Amino acid sequence: MATVQTADSGGIAQVTFRVRCENLGHGEAIFLSQADNPSGSRVPLFTTSKSYPWYTTRTPLSLQLPAPQSNKTYRYRYAIHRAGIFHRWEEPSDGRGIEKIRAHQTVESGGNSDVHTLPLRLLHGGELYTVNDVLGVTVGPPDIDHIKVRKNYSSVGSLARKNSASGTSLYGLHSRNNSNVRMADQGSKKKVGFAPQPPATSHRSSEAGAIKQAVHLTSSDGLIVVSAFLPVHLTRSENGEWSADWDYEALLSMQTHLRVTRVGTVKWRGWHGNVGGGKSDESGVPIEERHKVEAVLRPFNCVPVWVPTTLFGEMYNGFCKGVLWPILHNVASVYSSPPTGVNAERPDADKDIEPYDSQYAEYSMDDVAQGPIHGDGGREGELWAAFTAVNRHFTDVIIQCFNEGDLIWIHGFHLMILPSFLTRRISMAKIGIFLHTPFPSSEIFRTLWCREDLLRGMLNADQVGFHLFEYARHFLTCCRRLLGLNYGMFPDSSGGHNLAIDTNGRHVSVTSIHAGVEPPVLHQVLSHSSTRDRVANIRNQFQGKVIFAAIDRMESLKGIPLKLIALERFLQRCPQWAGKIVVVQVGISAFERGDDYTKTRNEIVSMVTNINNRWPGTVQFQECAESEMRLQQRMALLRAADVVMVTTIRDGLNLIPLEFTIAHLDALTEQGRNDGRKRGLCILSEFSSCTRVMRGALHVNPWKISEIATAFYQALTMSEDERMRRISIASEFVTRVTTQRWALAVMLDLKGVQKNEDAGKYAGAGLGLGFRLLGMDSKFNSLDANSVARAYRNAKSRLILLDYGGTILANDNLDQLQRFQFVKKSRPPSVPTEGLISTLKELCSDHRNVVFVVSGKERHSLTKTLCHIPNLGLAAEHGMFVSWPTPKVGGKRRWETLVPDQDRSWRSIATMIMEVYTSRTHGSYIEETEMKVLWQYRDADPEFGYLQSRELEDHLSNVLRGFSVDILHGGVEEGGYVEVRPKGVNKGVVSMHIIKHLEKISNHGKLDFALVIGDDHCDEPMLSVMRQIGRRAQEVRITKKGGQPLAPLPATIAQVDVSSCDDYISSHLQCFTSTVGKKPTAAANYVNDVEDVHELLESLVKVTTRETLHSGYYSVVDLKHMDETPTSPFRDPVKFDAQTSWQRSLSMVQLSNPDTLSDPLDTRVSGNLDEYLGTMQEDEDDDEDNFF
Repeated sequence: MATVQTADSGGIAQVTFRVRCENLGHGEAIFLSQADNPSGSRVPLFTTSKSYPWYTTRTPLSLQLPAPQSNKTYRYRYAIHRAGIFHRWEEPSDGRGIEKIRAHQTVESGGNSDVHTLPLRLLHGGELYTVNDVLGVTVGPPDIDHIKVRKNYSSVGSLARKNSASGTSLYGLHSRNNSNVRMADQGSKKKVGFAPQPPATSHRSSEAGAIKQAVHLTSSDGLIVVSAFLPVHLTRSENGEWSADWDYEALLSMQTHLRVTRVGTVKWRGWHGNVGGGKSDESGVPIEERHKVEAVLRPFNCVPVWVPTTLFGEMYNGFCKGVLWPILHNVASVYSSPPTGVNAERPDADKDIEPYDSQYAEYSMDDVAQGPIHGDGGREGELWAAFTAVNRHFTDVIIQCFNEGDLIWIHGFHLMILPSFLTRRISMAKIGIFLHTPFPSSEIFRTLWCREDLLRGMLNADQVGFHLFEYARHFLTCCRRLLGLNYGMFPDSSGGHNLAIDTNGRHVSVTSIHAGVEPPVLHQVLSHSSTRDRVANIRNQFQGKVIFAAIDRMESLKGIPLKLIALERFLQRCPQWAGKIVVVQVGISAFERGDDYTKTRNEIVSMVTNINNRWPGTVQFQECAESEMRLQQRMALLRAADVVMVTTIRDGLNLIPLEFTIAHLDALTEQGRNDGRKRGLCILSEFSSCTRVMRGALHVNPWKISEIATAFYQALTMSEDERMRRISIASEFVTRVTTQRWALAVMLDLKGVQKNEDAGKYAGAGLGLGFRLLGMDSKFNSLDANSVARAYRNAKSRLILLDYGGTILANDNLDQLQRFQFVKKSRPPSVPTEGLISTLKELCSDHRNVVFVVSGKERHSLTKTLCHIPNLGLAAEHGMFVSWPTPKVGGKRRWETLVPDQDRSWRSIATMIMEVYTSRTHGSYIEETEMKVLWQYRDADPEFGYLQSRELEDHLSNVLRGFSVDILHGGVEEGGYVEVRPKGVNKGVVSMHIIKHLEKISNHGKLDFALVIGDDHCDEPMLSVMRQIGRRAQEVRITKKGGQPLAPLPATIAQVDVSSCDDYISSHLQCFTSTVGKKPTAAANYVNDVEDVHELLESLVKVTTRETLHSGYYSVVDLKHMDETPTSPFRDPVKFDAQTSWQRSLSMVQLSNPDTLSDPLDTRVSGNLDEYLGTMQEDEDDDEDNFF
């Protein structure tokens, strides 16, 4: 946008504009505009609570610079927008009272004094600048902050090679000239909690000039909008011709410049499957005419989903309205209808309501959950099957319509599990789901038997949207409490932060934006002659009366009885208004609500009759079908009414107050003020979604009858000034936030989601509806046992680091009860099997192997189970204690500490403080080991436990500041604990310590093979360190061959300085890192479970065993070269070890001298190649290199 065109360019500078604005009014925004092109696009500036009153452009602007000798300038000014519309330019009065000190007070270049001038000769190409202004102050040049930019490198690999050449460490590169740039603290541990810290700078691509730009939607962007019903009206003529029109009152019928494809079912007679059959008009669109409907919908870019009407009716009326609808509206009654399982009787909806039931309904207005909610596998199972089947039908159609790069936007709770089916087949697609209903609290939502499936279905999307943050907060809490997921503010692709849920290495964005209405469409309806005639008829019918209008569905959630009770109380206390007001109550038939609809209808009719008997003509009640109260009829009633009432007790999206405000915008004009009507006010329940945006309405608690009665009185007696003020405030939102603007905001958030287009970045896990999408490194694959075996066989110096619990042994920490019993020593821990012990003994018997078990358990636990294995190294308590391999077994092992044994008086202090928090946090307990103290809160309430843990962490940090200890905090996903242990102890440090001391226990040279396996967050430091060590060796090999640089390391790796291990590592090192289970990790590969770890270790044992078994054989390949001259690389003859009788057979070995064989009788020659390779694996690709 902000680019100065010059013929002779001097480069491009990146400029961030900051302006100080202290006199902006409420609802006003600041924009940057190019003075030479005032009608062009403008750049918005933003502020925060911390940076106010400074407003800043979100991303730097690219300014094309002229030749260095040029005196060209960039001229700009600031515009003030109000309610999203241009209001005025900046004025000198905006800067009044702000003292600005400048070195020069003269304008260097000519121009108007109301324009800011930036001399471009002061800027240099490829540099970053910040321009500081004061709104309204245009005298003198702006203050410019120059942010120096050092040379960037294209990747971490090139950075490593540069430092290898200069002799500096790859991981000492985090100093910059600009002190304002936030860098990663390499010495601190990774924070764990609701929101992890942003990845370190070294994790990101460092390409020169890679400035993140704002997200935009263009006409080339594709969008698939999915809803239960298409936003069209179908019409069929008598001769069988079909036609379609837009349903303009549908939220998704708005027109846009994007390439939009709408997917959904069509509403036609019998779509719910309750009536009709065969090919009658009452069973949906006939199959033989579906192609005609598809042709009619094609110009509208609508694609129908053909679902059997009976199946769709089971899904819509049975599961969605009968099960989900009450739960989503925070209703879960234990006094509702009995379970409808296999042996349960179906309730008779047609039986008469007994007087007792009617009386009871007054005291249990929330008991409206009439559908099956128990999930006992009977009727509930059928409805759930219908729900999943319909979602599969939608999946098939969406896949057919999807093009690479399209956005998929799903609407409504009817399709909550649709993202699970879509991500399984198109994992790279950006998927958003928006719920137009409330979302219940976790205590209500957890009563659903399918709660995890529904939550995981939504979390397989990339964005979840709600109309209010209240609903989003409940959703976040459900994910936290039911799935144990963390949420917080995470960085986005444009440099800001978004509220998101951290799940399986992915960030699912959570958006809360309330929808609006389309004023042009509503004004067009209001200006129609039929609408004006209907308005006049209504006004004439109730001439001289104040009209209160209400349009509600006939169900208990809408609170119609509460409204009528309040009206009766108002007339009792203010009888002078009797005959002067009329309440026009329109009830929309809600047959799908079953008994609830019948009870509500009977109750309303009874109350209306009683009120009209006492005050005739006060209530005009009319029940009609939804098709009889469409947009045109509704706008006529709202235009004729003076006050609109919404007294719902729980409601999602309700646009009636917004439509009413549009209908009475003319009340703010001079003509509207003089029409003699006190109109334009809304009485709005605080439980409706739009109550947060309709700030000018009279907000009431529908459960407090006196408040509604008082609202009647306030609406009738309100002063003219207050009424105008309330209408003006209400009109601000409806004119500013339209349906298109709401959709654009949500779509920008969805497009801005950080999701790699490479499907290899995402892996699926779980079966059925338990499927979940995992965010992985694109090369994160299952560990190839054959590759490990080949590298293992060719290596001379090997290191194997194994975690204990969860890796080579079943994890005692997975079950919370087992963990508690284990800590309290009321349950013995799991012990290794005989097979595992035998495997470890075989591995340790190979003198080329150094095997370590690195565990978080105490010394006595490891000694008890593993001390009888010769040559096995042990590391206890995350490496605090190390016992080097020894051939001696039994008795006491010698242990050394990783850090000096210092003052331990901190233990009693930490324990005393933790006891205080344990006493006031139910479900928490203290776990003490020899060198650390943990406060476990995994069994406590997740929210309260986390808050207490943060407070405990701060408390311990202050008290133990003088001690050499680390205070670590693991979130619920990591076990939920606060740990205090000696400083500088973790599995990453001990792995480097072992490598540096390999020469003491092995004399086979530098390390050229490493296998590291862990399973949880405690093993991540070890996996990170070993992967970086292996990468350094790989970079050396690539540098020698002149190959391409390696890709940057993934953000899951915590960067540390491992250069101190360079002297102990061979350039041929093959390092394999693996985690148990497919999950985000620092490891390069994964194995599925503990059994896979056992199989891998057993395969390594077989490699060693094979070498031993075949040591006495020579292959025919060896015999082939017996008579060759000694030009082979292997010039020494085969030698025997008299002590071990061990002999190796190698190809290309000179055997021409029979004297070299000490005992020819002991030497056997294999008769054929099959005999020699009897136990070899057929898929060993490198055997050809070894033997031919």
